Amino acid sequence: MPLINVTLPDGTVNEYASGITCAEVITDALGRKHGCLAARINGEECDLSRIIEEDCSVEGILTESDEGIHILRHSAAHLLAQAVMSIYPDAKPTIGPAVDRGFYYDFAMESITESDLKPIQKKMQEIARKNFTVERIELDDEQLLEYFSHNPYKLEIIQDKIEDGGGSTIYKQDDWYDLCLGPHVPNTSRLMNVKLTSISSAYWRGDQDREQLVRIYGIVEPSKEALRATLDRLEQAKKRDHRKLGKDLQLFHIDEEVGQGLILWTPRGSIIRQELQDFISFHLRRQGYSQVFTPHVGKLDLYRTSGHFPYYQDSQYPPLVERELMKKLSDEGCSCGELSNMMKSGDIDGYMLKPMNCPHHVKIYASQMRSYRDLPLRLAEF
Repeated sequence: MPLINVTLPDGTVNEYASGITCAEVITDALGRKHGCLAARINGEECDLSRIIEEDCSVEGILTESDEGIHILRHSAAHLLAQAVMSIYPDAKPTIGPAVDRGFYYDFAMESITESDLKPIQKKMQEIARKNFTVERIELDDEQLLEYFSHNPYKLEIIQDKIEDGGGSTIYKQDDWYDLCLGPHVPNTSRLMNVKLTSISSAYWRGDQDREQLVRIYGIVEPSKEALRATLDRLEQAKKRDHRKLGKDLQLFHIDEEVGQGLILWTPRGSIIRQELQDFISFHLRRQGYSQVFTPHVGKLDLYRTSGHFPYYQDSQYPPLVERELMKKLSDEGCSCGELSNMMKSGDIDGYMLKPMNCPHHVKIYASQMRSYRDLPLRLAEF
């Protein structure tokens, strides 16, 4: 069997037989209690089970590192999907990413309530205790379509995201598998310290015209102590949640008929708001700023010039365009995409909620002749 040279993080070069795994290299270098749950080969993240067949550098990914926590969370999302499928066999798993504070998975399934999370979590811990090996399997296009023929959501991902003839990988634990590029934890026992926190609804691919899904959130930590500490932090954060305090102290009100995040300030809250504005105004004046007020809307042409439209169009409210013009173009068969392009190019004018104050402040500056003696000119707006 040919020999290969493996470079370790400290610069040491060890010689091994081709076909050795990352786990064996890391164990040889760091000992059995190395605390790694994945590895990097030549800087690319991979599973500990990855076989090494040529000269390379190998580095372990510690569980407590940012990369390790991300892998732990992503693996916990797979564990959640396996548990849900074992309890609700008709459910269709869609996507399940790691996020900043944990993980979630979206399912096409019957509605569930918070009380249903407990048996799902219990099933997750049961699967974790069985210490199933998490196996990476490469499949060609035909095999992928066969494996996920029962799940239209996975088929849509395969058809949209995977290049023809490219194939992809699945990750399998016991008899359950999911479409994924990995890497993942080597076995399910790494996922014992898990807690499901909440449920909500979501739309498939974030499109409100598509199917509504059930989203289940959870957190996972490397140890019981870390999980306990995280849960304690979350409990403390709940007590300091501005939405709870605002309601309890009668500072502001949020009404669904008005809109999420659109604040209705009460008399009590208005006092606090005014005091904060007075405080900020005092320090703005102290620092040489002049306060101004500008409209909440402006013409599209202004934001085309500033670059806020169309470059950031997707993250803003849609433009306000004359109703008769929109109806005329719609009657002529213009698609939404064509209308959007006409707005970008300037063929259609209209108004838009201002994305930033600066274009309006530039207009205030340009409204009269200026001398260098006027500079610096500092404008501020709430």
